[in-house]
Order: sequence, then C-alpha cells, then structure tokens
Amino acid sequence: MQWAASTLFAVHWRAERKTAVSKKNAPSGPANRTIQNRRARFDYEIIDTLEVGVALVGSEVKSLLAGRAHLTDAYVLVRNGELWLHEFDIEPYEKSSSFGHERRRSRKLLAHRRQIETWDRRSSEKGLAMIPLRVYFGERGKVKVEIALGRGKAQYDKRKQIAKDDARREVERARTSRD
Repeated sequence: MQWAASTLFAVHWRAERKTAVSKKNAPSGPANRTIQNRRARFDYEIIDTLEVGVALVGSEVKSLLAGRAHLTDAYVLVRNGELWLHEFDIEPYEKSSSFGHERRRSRKLLAHRRQIETWDRRSSEKGLAMIPLRVYFGERGKVKVEIALGRGKAQYDKRKQIAKDDARREVERARTSRD
C-alpha cells in the first residue's frame, strides 16, 4: 500500500515539475532554430503558404543547426513535376570533411504531387511567385521550409506599410514611456 502511494506522489511531482519550466529556462534545441526571409514579407503580398520538407545532406543540416544559412535571394520553381529551392545559401560546416556540400546548389523540396500541381497552376497566374519564407526544424526534428505564393508589391504599397509600421512604433513608445 505504501509503495503505491509513493509512486503516485512521484508521478504527480514529475507532472508539476514539467509544467513549472519557464520559457526562459526552456531547452534550446533544434526547435528554436529558425532562418527567416524577412525581406519577402516586405516585397511580396503573401497569398498562401505551404509547409514542405527539404532533401539535405548531413553537413547542411549541421550548418542549419548552427543557424548559418541565408534565404535572401532564394526562390522556388517547379521542374518536371518537382519543387526545387534555388539560391538558398547554406554556409559550409567547418567541422565536416573535405567533401562538404555546395553552398548555393538547388535543393529538392518534398511535397505531395497534388500540392505541387496546385501550386504550379496557381504560380503560373500573372504576377505570382513562389518564395521561401522560413526554414525551421519541425516537431520531429526534420528540416521544414515554409514557402509562400506571393504577388510583388508596388512601391506605394511599401511606403504605406512603412508609414503604418512607424505609426505603430510611435504608439508603442508612447505607451511604454507612460508606464
């Protein structure tokens, strides 16, 4: 009888302990590594997004874990019924052997055939482009790419967005200075 009570106490104590971990003390694993293309949201009006996998070699995954990649000039194309990510810059992993990876090679994106066909059809519309928004590690530790279907913004749209962001920042500054 006493053994059962101590077991229940241990299980209850572990459950409380798990919930007591704050965000500040949370483990910094692959889930926190995200590479974003912030310029894409400024240059494009995002219409739709899709999460896809990406085929990588080992040294590329290690570089992504270290956060050493850039999405600045990257874009997505459909070739022969497959999605390809072009100009995605993954820096070489310094601890890999001499047979590392090419820095800006084309990388295959993994998606279902129907998704690829739908996105190919939609991207062929006038003025739409497929662009990567972010690269991150999914729930099971796999590298994922969030791609977006976007329409290029005109210069006046960008100025409007800048004015709106400035106004929002001013309101935030005024609010924090009062507190």
